[in-house]
Amino acid sequence: MKPNIIDIVQSQVIASIKEEKDLDKAIQSNANIVFILTGNLITMNGYLKKLKDAGKTTFIHIDFIDGLSNTKSAIKYIAEIWKPAGIITTRSNLIKYAKEEGLMTIQRLFLIDRNALEKGIDISHNCKPDAIEVLPGLMPSVIDKLTTMTTLPIIAGGLISNKQDILNGLSAGALAISSGDPKLWNLDF
Repeated sequence: MKPNIIDIVQSQVIASIKEEKDLDKAIQSNANIVFILTGNLITMNGYLKKLKDAGKTTFIHIDFIDGLSNTKSAIKYIAEIWKPAGIITTRSNLIKYAKEEGLMTIQRLFLIDRNALEKGIDISHNCKPDAIEVLPGLMPSVIDKLTTMTTLPIIAGGLISNKQDILNGLSAGALAISSGDPKLWNLDF
């Protein structure tokens, strides 16, 4: 049985790796969940092995992996060969494919205006990801509104630069905060 994303969150700060040089920092961090936003078909298996060996739960942001196509067969490859806990994507059709393969899924939404917010929630309700990641994460009032619009767990990310940004997002109802800043990966709440 696939785990519930709420149950796997131990540290409410998620390490979001944007560069290979931060891989070891994520391994040494308190973050138990790692979002991988870098790599390619050759490097990914090694990244995942190192992170899994360190006890990290991994999600691959498939929109950022070089050489990976946005197809059902790519999702099948990820599930059968790489075996992360799940994927992150902006594409709802890939959420569907990943769920069919038993992967957890996170729908990434860019909230640029009210229309993007409403359309993003509609799309998420249709494809039913395990969680929604909203960017930018510096919008506590929008996070609060989202928690009334959906029962899906909310992860806030993007432009998070200090402990107060994290506290504001969590106070507004976010399950966790993703950050690409290694200095924030060891904060515990």
